[in-house]
Amino acid sequence: MLPLGHLETVWPFFRSRHDFLARGFQFAGSAFRFKLLRNTVVVVSGERARAEFFSSKGLDINEGFKVLSGAIPMLPGVTSNLQSRAIHVIHKRLANAQTSDRLQTLIPYVLKDVERVIHSWGSGSTSLIDPFAHMPALCFQTSVRSLTCHELADDPVTVDRLRLLYDKLDTSTTPASVLLPWLPSPSMVTKLRASKKVYDIVDGAIKARLESGVSRDDTLQMLIDHGDEKLVTIGFVMGLLVAGARSTGTTASWLVTFLAEDAQRRRTAKNEVHALLSAHSYDESIGKNSLAELLANVPVDAWEKHTPTLDKIILETLRIAQPHTAMRRNVGPDTYVDGTYIPSGAYVVYPFSDVHLNPQLYPEPWRFDPDRSQNEDKYSYVGWGGGKTICLGQRLAKLQMKLILATLLLRSDFTLVDKSGKSSVQAPRPNWNDALHCKPPSGSCFLRFDNFTLS
Repeated sequence: MLPLGHLETVWPFFRSRHDFLARGFQFAGSAFRFKLLRNTVVVVSGERARAEFFSSKGLDINEGFKVLSGAIPMLPGVTSNLQSRAIHVIHKRLANAQTSDRLQTLIPYVLKDVERVIHSWGSGSTSLIDPFAHMPALCFQTSVRSLTCHELADDPVTVDRLRLLYDKLDTSTTPASVLLPWLPSPSMVTKLRASKKVYDIVDGAIKARLESGVSRDDTLQMLIDHGDEKLVTIGFVMGLLVAGARSTGTTASWLVTFLAEDAQRRRTAKNEVHALLSAHSYDESIGKNSLAELLANVPVDAWEKHTPTLDKIILETLRIAQPHTAMRRNVGPDTYVDGTYIPSGAYVVYPFSDVHLNPQLYPEPWRFDPDRSQNEDKYSYVGWGGGKTICLGQRLAKLQMKLILATLLLRSDFTLVDKSGKSSVQAPRPNWNDALHCKPPSGSCFLRFDNFTLS
């Protein structure tokens, strides 16, 4: 394992991470290390390293992201520097928020949100949208609905303000704000101010609910009823909305972009949704009920177990268009990952590109092919994480994306076009150097929706 450079040579770790890590492997082989100020960072690759990385008990995910990512609201004791007990409670409440009963209650609200938002795109006529702007905004709305309270979700102005604040958190995540969080740099000041404004919105919603004395069936009420400390409740909301602002929105953006390029796959997915409606809605109700009401008749169990096409589309989209780099810190004694020495206190990084863009595992890895055969190796796919660190919110994220996609498929046919509305545009390649959003260059493609109808 060879060391790489000083701070000025690893600045690209934050700005063009995919290319930086690829150059490191090209120069140093299957593992290399570098310094971020006083922090040692070890980067590993390969099948054995992947398995040991995801299964090691001494490599801590929370400590890893706290220093190397920096892409969360910055409020010590609320979203950062959390005690292990607070983290455990937040994880437990996330599981509570994703029980079958709670998700079933949530579905009608999410579907109404989806219909309202897509109608604003220009229903009843040809509409042209930028999927990398409109889909994240839609997913953020459904995430606010799912993770906070009805009062916030029912207020489009507040939802938009929250989304813009999270965007500001992203743009203020700079190498300086990550590596020198104690330095009052302009980016750090911006991040702190945005974090405080998000805090105030969430705190205000909690106070309003408590003062009203009215109990509502939403996630905030569940958190209040459990009697957790207010800072834990606020931390739950502030921290988990990051997923709606980034990961779910990114996946949904690319999902519809890839589907817009393939008419046959859209038909297959649409037929699958029609089959759900046929199995769980009365034929005579069509025309009397809205599409949202019809889709709400489909139980959670059916969405999860009887949508193999939608499942494959989501999995393949995650593989191609989520440029994650897993980050851990060795909080145990000195250890090894595939023979690479990891001293206690050092950070370990594993890029998902090592597996998901590996042509030996995925021939033509940039090609979107949900039907490609799956490797049986335990760690040949890590789109939802691996080993002891699986995405705890994946059940909710999958359901949100399926409800959005089902509505879009049944409301309209959508195709990939250029900015002038002309067809025959190829989907752009996901930008893995954009570690937060994976966006292609602005204006790369658009979606054209024709004739929003119940079909």
